[in-house]
Amino acid sequence: MLDRSNSSQSDRVTALVRELLAKRSVDRPVGSDEDLAGAGLTSLDMVNLMLAVETEFDLKIPDRDMTPANFRTIARIDALVGALLPQP
Repeated sequence: MLDRSNSSQSDRVTALVRELLAKRSVDRPVGSDEDLAGAGLTSLDMVNLMLAVETEFDLKIPDRDMTPANFRTIARIDALVGALLPQP
C-alpha cells in the first residue's frame, strides 16, 4: 500500500482504482470520467473497490449508495466519498 496520508481525496480514490487495474495487468492512465468497466474492472473488482473505499476512508457506504452508477467512474466515487465524509 502507498502512504496516502498527505494525498488529496481524489488522489486516494485514483490510487485505489489504479491498484485494482494493476492486478488486472492494466497499466495505463484512467481519466476521472472514464468508465471503469470499460477500463478493465470486472463486477467483482467493483465490489472489491467498494470495500477498499470504505477501508481507505474509514467510512461505511450505505446500502442505498452501493450502486453501479456510484462506482462507474473515479469522479463519481470521489463525489460519493465527499458526500459521506464528515464535513469540518
